[in-house]
Amino acid sequence: MSKRKCIVLVIGSCTGGIINSSTHTVSLTRLSFCGPNVVKHFYCDIPPLLKLSCSDTSVNEFLLLIFSGVIAMGTFFIVIISYIFIATAILKIRSASGRQKAFSTCASHLTAVTIFYGTLSFNYIQPSSQYSVDQEKVVSVFYTLVIPMLNPLIYSLRNKEVKDAVKRATEKRYCSC
Repeated sequence: MSKRKCIVLVIGSCTGGIINSSTHTVSLTRLSFCGPNVVKHFYCDIPPLLKLSCSDTSVNEFLLLIFSGVIAMGTFFIVIISYIFIATAILKIRSASGRQKAFSTCASHLTAVTIFYGTLSFNYIQPSSQYSVDQEKVVSVFYTLVIPMLNPLIYSLRNKEVKDAVKRATEKRYCSC
């Protein structure tokens, strides 16, 4: 990748993030908050804040749905397009073992991406009538902690040296030598 493409991608990401966060922040300032102002969540996120409001949050919910949908689907389609290019390149590999190894690596990555997007979509792209703080807490922990912790495990198990080390460690544990 060229330096120019890298800079454009970074600027695009930052610009999108600024537009997203400032739109939600500005739209939250028009809401009234009355009653207990305690966010019952692990971190301050938009859906729990909307639950604290005693005014009409339909505009905020619509903005959340639109922005989440555009961001999730946009990045998801970029991943899919990337995988189409990757699959095309893999199919050009002459050796069957090389193709199998490349597809195997892609499968583990695709699994991690699918789990991440699934939980993220479940959390942000749903009707407000189905929103549950307790359910969102579990899903949030899953996509902010569990999936990132699984990534090194998923990718390191693809490594022959790691597989051999795990095998040796388990053999020593069960061997009475």
